[in-house]
This record gives sequence, C-alpha cells and structure tokens, in this order.
Amino acid sequence: MMRYADHVYRSADDRLDLYARIYDAEGPPLLLMHGLTRNSADFEALASHLAGKYKLIVPDQRGRGRSDHDPDPQNYTPAIYVDDMFALVDGLQLGTVGMIGTSMGGLMAMMMAAIAPERFDSLILNDIGPAVEASGLARIQGYVGQLAPFNSWQQAADHCQSVHGDIMIGYDAQDWLAFARHVCKETADGKICFAYDPAISEGLSGSDQTVVPPDLWAIWDQLSAIPTLVIRGALSDILSPATVVEMQSRHPDQFSAVEIAGRGHTPMLDEADALAAIDQFYANMGK
Repeated sequence: MMRYADHVYRSADDRLDLYARIYDAEGPPLLLMHGLTRNSADFEALASHLAGKYKLIVPDQRGRGRSDHDPDPQNYTPAIYVDDMFALVDGLQLGTVGMIGTSMGGLMAMMMAAIAPERFDSLILNDIGPAVEASGLARIQGYVGQLAPFNSWQQAADHCQSVHGDIMIGYDAQDWLAFARHVCKETADGKICFAYDPAISEGLSGSDQTVVPPDLWAIWDQLSAIPTLVIRGALSDILSPATVVEMQSRHPDQFSAVEIAGRGHTPMLDEADALAAIDQFYANMGK
C-alpha cells in the first residue's frame, strides 16, 4: 500500500473534525470520493496505481471511517457532504481539481461541478449517473445499518460475500477478507463492525432525495464542457445501459465510457479494464 499523510480539517458547518488521506505529489490534484457506506480505504488500489503522478485527496465523509459522526442524522445528505468537500479543497488551496466519484461520491462530483465548473477539469463517475435505478436503491436500503457487530474478521468477510458475492465475480477467500478490512473496523471490545455511523441509514428511509438529489439530468446538462469518463459494472442494478447511452447523447464531445465484466454496483477500480480506461482518459487530456 502506498504511503499517505493524515489530514484533519473542520467540516463546512464547523461542527466536526473530518479526515482525509493525502498522497502527495507534484502532479495535478485529484479528489477521490467514496460511496454511501464506504470510506477512503476503498481507493487503496487505485491510489497505488495513480500515486506519484497525481496529488490524491481521499476523504472519509462525515460519519465514515476516521471522520466524526454527526449527532444530527439529518446532516447525512449529499448537499452537506458537498459543502464539506468545498471546505476541504478550499483549505488545501488546490486550484483546479479532477474528481473521481464512486456511487454517492459521483453524485457529489456532478453537484460540485455544476456549482463551480471552473474549478473542476475532469470527472470519472464510477457506476453512477443522472438516473438511479429504483431496484438497486431498494437493495441498498435493505442492508445499510441493520447488523449487530461481528465476532471475527472471518465472520465479517463471510457476510460481505453473502451480500456482494453475485456482483463481485472471481473473488476468493482472501479477497473477501481484504474487502471486509476495507469496509469494517475493530471496536475496543474486539468486535468487528462496519466503519460508518449506522445513523446514515435514517436518510434512506424517507424521500429518495436524501440519497439521490433531484433534477440530476438538469445538472448533467450543465457539465457538457467537462471531460467525463463513466465506468459501469456490467451487472449493475444502479446505472443502466440506457442511462449511459442517454448521458453520451447529451454530451457527445466530452464523454467516454467503459463496462467492467463481472462487476455490479460498484467496480472496485482495481480491475485491469478500469485502470486502462482511467489511464487513457487522463492521457487524452494530457493530464
């Protein structure tokens, strides 16, 4: 695993201490944003691939990983996370930034680029787009925040395999153990639990707008000048092929896409096809 520096900063509302990994380099900055229940560890493989060429900023959103939990679950929404991300990039004085967003992180990337398009020069959206399939959202609602702690890392790995095994084709026992260590943490009493505040699930029980902002096609239409790569899991139940086609039809000049075999929602961005597409995308930009 590549070495990184720990960075702690204040949330946009000045209520929480938030955490990010910084993989320092002289190259252009990239902001990597994880999905709903994940954290900065999700990007370890991609960071190892990109580190040295790019300055990587990889945050834990509030309530995840090493960032503080929010005592008010109403603040677990993409709009609040976006404010936190602007606080992060402003504090680091990054200038123009490229963004890579997985699932919820991709929704945030689109929102941020629409708010301040002059600040972002590229988007990579990992298995997310302006339309989110209801069946996939219902599946996620079914497992977030509902489990008691596990008694061992193996038990955690077995659970991860039971939930994701049909969309992560080819994973073996060691892969699932590594997956569990990325998404879980050990508690003071030796139990294993997911590395997120269970209260993030409260936002899933009401309006879908707490998870998926409204008018995403209107946002997408504002981003036609920003080079964008969409990475789709071939088995995804969140991002449909039809949505990818529609995205390209609205952005014919600055859009590319790749589909990753044997992956659902979401590819891990360590797959050979994903890494090749990312490298080519940045090469085409001269980045």
